[in-house]
Amino acid sequence: MRTGVIAKKVGMTRLFQEDGRHVPVTVLALEDCQVVSVRTEERDGYVAVQLGAGEAKQKNVAKPQREHFAKAEVPLKARVAEFRVADDALLDVGATIAASHFVPGQLVDVAGHTQGKGFQGAMRRWGFGGMRATHGVSISHRAHGSTGNRQDPGKVFKNKKMAGHMGDRQRTQQNLEIVRVDDERGLIFVKGSVPGSKNAWLTVSDAVKVARHAEAPYPAGLKQAANTNEPVVADTPAEETAAPEATEGQEG
Repeated sequence: MRTGVIAKKVGMTRLFQEDGRHVPVTVLALEDCQVVSVRTEERDGYVAVQLGAGEAKQKNVAKPQREHFAKAEVPLKARVAEFRVADDALLDVGATIAASHFVPGQLVDVAGHTQGKGFQGAMRRWGFGGMRATHGVSISHRAHGSTGNRQDPGKVFKNKKMAGHMGDRQRTQQNLEIVRVDDERGLIFVKGSVPGSKNAWLTVSDAVKVARHAEAPYPAGLKQAANTNEPVVADTPAEETAAPEATEGQEG
């Protein structure tokens, strides 16, 4: 079991496939998603990785949190979240997770808070059909109707569908497909919509109902590892060796 990531919702757009079809996607951005702390079985009783993302001002961070980030030698983070991982999937404190942590075609679960709608009536909140437009009904066309019984039990049961606050709930969208990954800009393109409004913080993790993608890096896709394995760096010595040979041939 790998760690997830903390991402910010940028917005929605569409991507065109090779056959010309377009796919609606949600753009998620990784803003310095770093490992802040780790939890071990011996010390904490469970195994997990604590991640931090974003950038926060010093005046908006409490002193205990500032010391916590200073101990990890990472900048002040705007968002912190923990992810349960396997024993062999722990990461070093300070490591930065890249967008290549996920691969195209992989299914993920995205969790976040839905958009708040305020106080709404029963028709919009629960999809009630409402009452008749005529035949004796007046004023109460959009009312939810009776909510209780008679003298017995003489009360309204809990969780009755009525008017009230709508939205702003923790929700998880499961089995969303990764369409594309931009490792340089730290962007993840997820097919379809995800919970939350623009600039909302979300958690993205491997889907729990399907097996992990075979090409997904384990234990994680880190920025340091991606930079050291760039093909341009590996080809530099060969180019430097070939240049003098070409020069010598022209001189001869």
